[in-house]
Amino acid sequence: MAKWFNKQSRLVQIILLLIPVVNWVVEVLVRWSSVIHSKKKNVLNVIAAILVTFVGFAWGWVDVIWCLLFKRLTFTK
Repeated sequence: MAKWFNKQSRLVQIILLLIPVVNWVVEVLVRWSSVIHSKKKNVLNVIAAILVTFVGFAWGWVDVIWCLLFKRLTFTK
């Protein structure tokens, strides 16, 4: 899911992150798929995935701005 999200155009990414319930679902799926499929386990990615699971609605708005500025989600590479 993380690879799919990163392949989307920036407009599609922003639209997915702007819709409140879709935002949380996309955040959770992208974060946890990144943690699960990552060959190199990063503690910061695990912490971000746990935080997004519980406070994903608030975190999603930060990610909208982050995605606009840096072309990626927070704490991802």
